[in-house]
Amino acid sequence: MSRRMVTTLAALAFAAAACGTPPGSPGTTTSTKTSTSTSAPAKRIKVPDVSGMNHQDAQNAMQRAGLYNLREVDGTGQGRALVIDRNWRQTAQDPPPGTEVDADAVITLTAVKYTDR
Repeated sequence: MSRRMVTTLAALAFAAAACGTPPGSPGTTTSTKTSTSTSAPAKRIKVPDVSGMNHQDAQNAMQRAGLYNLREVDGTGQGRALVIDRNWRQTAQDPPPGTEVDADAVITLTAVKYTDR
C-alpha cells in the first residue's frame, strides 16, 4: 500500500471511532424525539359596525381593528368598481357587526354612491 492510502485509511478509521458506533449497528439504540407545537389559537377580532359610514372611513375602521381582507361590492347590483371611496356610503357588511372572526377573514363591504336614488 502506498503511504497516501495508509494515511487516508487511518483518517477514516479515526473519524469513524470519533463518531461512535454507527446507527443501526448491533447493540445500539436510536431514539427519535418528537416535538409537538403548542401554538396559541389565532386571535379573534370583533367586526366593527360601519353602517352608513363613508366607504373610506369604513375601510379605515376595519383596518384599525386589524381586518385587511376587504371585499367591495356595488350595492345597486350594477357591478361598478368603487374607485373613489369617498363617493360611496356603506349600506351593508358581512359578517355582521360584533361577529368575532380570524384576522384573515374576508369582510364584504357593500356600498352605493351618494348620488344613487
